[in-house]
Amino acid sequence: MKIIVRDIPPRAAWALEQAGVHPLLARLFAARGVHSADELRDDLAHLLPPTELKGVQQAARLLADAIAAGQRLCIVADYDCDGATACAVGLRGLKLLGAAHVDYLVPDRLVDGYGLTAPIAERVAARGADLLITVDNGIASVDGVARARELGLAVLVTDHHLPGPELPPADVIVNPNQPGCGFESKALAGVGVMFYVLLALRAELRQRGAFGQTAQPRLDTLLPLVALGTVADVVRLDANNRRLVAQGLKRIRAGQLPAGLTALFAVAGREARRATTFDFGFALGPRINAAGRLADMTLGIELLLTEDAARADELAHTLDGINRERRDIEGGMREQALQLVERIAPGADDLPDERLPSALTVFDPDFHEGVVGIVAARLKDRLHRPTFVFAASSAPGHEAELKGSGRSIAGFHLRDALDLVAKRHPGLLLRFGGHAMAAGCTIGRDQLDTFTQALRQVAAEWLDEATLTRRLETDGPLPPEYRRADMVDTLHHEVWGQGFAPPVFSEEVEVLSQRLVGEKHLALKLRHQGQPVDGIWFGHTDPLPARAHLAFRLEADEWRGVRRVRLLVEGSASG
Repeated sequence: MKIIVRDIPPRAAWALEQAGVHPLLARLFAARGVHSADELRDDLAHLLPPTELKGVQQAARLLADAIAAGQRLCIVADYDCDGATACAVGLRGLKLLGAAHVDYLVPDRLVDGYGLTAPIAERVAARGADLLITVDNGIASVDGVARARELGLAVLVTDHHLPGPELPPADVIVNPNQPGCGFESKALAGVGVMFYVLLALRAELRQRGAFGQTAQPRLDTLLPLVALGTVADVVRLDANNRRLVAQGLKRIRAGQLPAGLTALFAVAGREARRATTFDFGFALGPRINAAGRLADMTLGIELLLTEDAARADELAHTLDGINRERRDIEGGMREQALQLVERIAPGADDLPDERLPSALTVFDPDFHEGVVGIVAARLKDRLHRPTFVFAASSAPGHEAELKGSGRSIAGFHLRDALDLVAKRHPGLLLRFGGHAMAAGCTIGRDQLDTFTQALRQVAAEWLDEATLTRRLETDGPLPPEYRRADMVDTLHHEVWGQGFAPPVFSEEVEVLSQRLVGEKHLALKLRHQGQPVDGIWFGHTDPLPARAHLAFRLEADEWRGVRRVRLLVEGSASG
C-alpha cells in the first residue's frame, strides 16, 4: 500500500482559521477543496434553489394539477436505501401538501428486475392510478414509461442516474444529469431529487393560494430521511449534499426524527442524539438495504412511513434479522469468491501481484443475486481491482441469464467501461447501467468468458501500474494536542462521506506490543509522538515491525466511566 498525504493549500487553511474554523478542521477542510467559510454554511437558505433543476417547475405544475383534481398518485420506488427513503419522502411530502390519494409500489429485485418495466406499469394502471411517479429510477425505463403512457397514465420521472442514448417519453423528467440541466449539484441522490420536487411543488401551491408563507407545510421534517438516503447511496458529498445531510443530522440529534429511524438507531445500538454519517452508512442504511436484497423493500418503506412506535420497533427488529442473514450469506459468498480468485491468480491477496488481472469477474451457481454488489465491493476493497460478481437470474423466464454487480477503483469509470464493451461486442450486454464506481449488467449464461475477456481488455487499456497500486489518502501527522476525546467528538460531528473523506492521519509510530484478538484483529500498544496510546487493526493478523508507518482514524471508547482515545489502523506503508 502507498500512503499519500493530501496537499493542504496554506492560503485556504489560513482563511478558514481567520473565519473562526477550528485549526485542525481548517486544515482538513482545505485539503478537501474548501476555500472559504461560506462553503461550510449549512443553513437551508444556502441550498441551491429548486428553480435551477430542469423540469422541476413543470413537475410542480403537474403535481399541483393532479392534487387539485383529486387524482390517484402512485410512486414506483427502487429497492435500495436511496429508493426507499425517496419513496417515503415522496409519500410523506405529497400528503403534507394535500394529496389525498398516494400509493406506492416497489419492484422485487429478483422477480421484476430494476426500474419501471412494462409489467410494473401495468400493475400501477390496474390499481387505478392516474399519475405514476418514479423515484431513484426511470431515466433508463424507455419501454416502461412508454407502456404507462399507452395505458393512459401521466408519468413523472425523478431520478439521478446517468441517462442512456434515449430518454423515456415521460410527461416530465427531473434529473440533474439529464441533457440541458444546469443544476450545479450533479451528485444529488434520488431522495434529494424528490425533496427538491416537493420544494418546487410547495412554491407552486403557495403561488396558487393554497396556503400562505407563514402557514405552509414544514418539509424540513423530511430532512432526516433525505440525509440517510444521501449518505447510504454513497453519492459525492458536494457542498449542497453536505448541507442536506447536516440539516438532517441536526434534527436527528435534537430528537426530531420519524419513529422508524428511532427504532433503527435502537436495534443498531447507536445513539440518535450523537448521530453521525457513519451511522447512516454502516448501521441504518445496511439494515434497510437488506430488505431489498433478501426480502421485500416494502418492509423498509413501511418502517420509514409508520408513526407507531411499537410497529416501528417490530419492523426494525425484522430488518435487523434480515441483515444478519445477509451478512452470513455475504460472508460465505466472499470466501467462495476469494477461492475462485485464488484459482485465477494464486497469491492474489498479496498485492502488488502482476499475476492478478486488471479486472476481476467472479461467478458461482450458488451465489445469491441480492448480495452480489456487496461481495463485489468487498473483493474490490481487498484486491484493488474493478470487480464484477455474477449470480444466476431467478426471474421467471430469465433462467439463462446472469445478473452482475460491479464495483470499481479510482481511474476506471465502470459504466463507461460497460458502454465500450457493449459497442465492441453488440448483443453481449442484455442490459446495463450505473455510475463511475458502481454498475450492473445482465448477460447470457454462456457469455461469461466473453464478458470477462472484454472487461479485462478495457481495464488493460485504461489502467496502469499507478492506478493499480493501492493508495490511501491521508491527512498526514496528527498533532498530539488533538489526540483527545472531545476532538474525536468534534470530528465525528462533521459531515464526511464519499468525495469528502473522513479524516485519516498517518505517521511513523513505535509498536510497544501487539496481540491477536478473536483470531482476526490486531490489538496494539503504540507510542505516538512520545505518548502511549492503544490501537486496533480490525481484520489484520500479520505482526508489525517495531516501528511502522500507519494510517489511522481516531476513536473514543469508554472504559470504567473514562473515555479514552484509541487509533483505528486503516493501513500500513510497510505491509
